[in-house]
Amino acid sequence: MNFAPRLGTTRSETALLLIAVLAALYAVSQFLRNSIGVIANDLARELDLSATQTGLLSSAFFFAFAAVQIPIGILIDRYGPKRTMVATAVVTVAGTVLFALAPSASWLIAARALMGLGCSTFFMAPLVIYARRFPPERFAGLTSLQMGLANLGTLAATAPLAAASAAFGWRPSFLAVAVLTVVIVLAILWIVPRDSDSARPKESWAAAFQGVAAALKAPSFWPVFFMHLTTYGCFASVIGLWGGPWLSDVHGADLPTRGNILLLGATAQICGMLLWGAMDRFWSSYKKPVLIGSSATILLLSVLVLAPLDRTSATIWFPLFGLCVAYTPILTSHGKSLFPATLTGRGITLMNIGTMGGAFLSQSVTGMLIDLMGRSDQGLYRPEGYRLVFAALAGWLLLSLAFYVRAIDPHPSSHADKA
Repeated sequence: MNFAPRLGTTRSETALLLIAVLAALYAVSQFLRNSIGVIANDLARELDLSATQTGLLSSAFFFAFAAVQIPIGILIDRYGPKRTMVATAVVTVAGTVLFALAPSASWLIAARALMGLGCSTFFMAPLVIYARRFPPERFAGLTSLQMGLANLGTLAATAPLAAASAAFGWRPSFLAVAVLTVVIVLAILWIVPRDSDSARPKESWAAAFQGVAAALKAPSFWPVFFMHLTTYGCFASVIGLWGGPWLSDVHGADLPTRGNILLLGATAQICGMLLWGAMDRFWSSYKKPVLIGSSATILLLSVLVLAPLDRTSATIWFPLFGLCVAYTPILTSHGKSLFPATLTGRGITLMNIGTMGGAFLSQSVTGMLIDLMGRSDQGLYRPEGYRLVFAALAGWLLLSLAFYVRAIDPHPSSHADKA
């Protein structure tokens, strides 16, 4: 299927359709990865899940996603982004349907793993399409647009999912997402250009993996990698998993209230991405905004450990948290800057493994920590368990920060100033 303006449409309109369908598919990924937080208590009641099982359930998505990043990157280069993306989208639909029909915790976990495997191409494949179809000077803007539009999926996983689950149940809600994904894939088949065989690299599989080994040796790789490992894990563990149960068990919030408060946090995170982007240019540095944002995030998590909040204060806390932890685009840019052009793709992929692998680790371990503290006589998770979770997240981020301060800061503005 050729990418050409169709009858009655201009080239710019066709480009907008391309961006819209690719961002819509990535929004499905954002929805699925963050969808457990709102319905965690409902899942636990219906299927008798422990906190450890709930953490593993949510984190299975991130484990599968991270585990296939390197081979997926090679497949995109070798067989084309469209073919690879459509193939994995079929797996996403299968995983979403299985999740909606799952009769037990083991089936739910298997379904989440399928979702993660299927969504593993929904960001990288569109970036490759943009790189091949648009001028280089538009790539950064298109990347930001892809991330910004896709975060509508994060918003949909809060109050809208809570409303749909209250009205129709969580199972029909996920079946509806599967149907929507099929519609988006059909639009991609129609709108996205056909992969060109000439775009395939001549690099062998052995050479591709040798490039991965070279990327691991880049200066300051590990300090920046460890920040990726803990930063998104904090957001995914709070907004995407335990924030909803904490509001329910500690503050007695019902499903719509939980959804609305988490919506504030997710919305603030989207706004925060724009704010931290401006901070990057203001400071002419990658490290300074990351140091400020991570320090503020640690402070906010410490507040939940040391100072019991009422529901009003908690409602204020979530958007503050979303705003502070949203420095991830700056951290991503820092990671990209460490690699030469020949290793950029594999370097970004490795950093993405840290991002998604860290979310898997943090969600899995925090579920165990909550179970360690047990339940109250009413069957609710104890406030001490949640405080232990928030303390662990703050401690892990602080430890990563201690390594990160040693990283080089190859910001282009600083080089320009020295020239």
